Amino acid sequence: MSIINSFNKIKQEIKDNDPTLQTEIIAVSKTFSLEHIKPLIDYGHLHYGENKVQEAEKKWIALKKNISSLKLHMIGQLQSNKAKKAVEIFDFIHSLDSEKLAKELCKRQKEKEKNLKYFIQINLGSEEQKGGIQINELKNFYNFCNKELKLSVIGLMAIPPNDGNPEKYFQKISDLNNEIGLKKLSIGMSNDYKLAVKYGASHVRIGSAIFGKRN
Repeated sequence: MSIINSFNKIKQEIKDNDPTLQTEIIAVSKTFSLEHIKPLIDYGHLHYGENKVQEAEKKWIALKKNISSLKLHMIGQLQSNKAKKAVEIFDFIHSLDSEKLAKELCKRQKEKEKNLKYFIQINLGSEEQKGGIQINELKNFYNFCNKELKLSVIGLMAIPPNDGNPEKYFQKISDLNNEIGLKKLSIGMSNDYKLAVKYGASHVRIGSAIFGKRN
């Protein structure tokens, strides 16, 4: 199946699951060459996800100058020492997860006169290998980012533990999002995006289901 057919199939499935929800598909282009991604860009899709600052810089800077409507999402863990470059390249950060990082992003935004949009990443299963804040830290962290730093936090993000029960975690993060009063929710990947839509996903991060298997 071609990239365009795969993309349209996913788009239709999302619409069939919830016609009222305006779910944005972030085409996760990490590790794929620009040549491989280009058919989808030419087709007119605008939202792409990368998880490394260096790779994003090489692939997207020139292209974004030519196509100003392209939107780039940082979906991987972000270290504060990469914040300056991240602010230059990205429009959305999905992995805001520490005060140190938040302060650095705030500082770099002001320097560049840019206003990025942010998702706070929650570590739903308290997994050491994953980024994200603990659930009990959410309210304080959100207030710090939103009220003190005036960052544009639009929603929460999570990657559920791989224990075969994503629904439980989607329900949890959906409830947390509602408690905080946020409108956007970044959940769902290639294997579970249809389920994520049922729990109000405004952004789904889909790579291999669009672009095929990674090397």
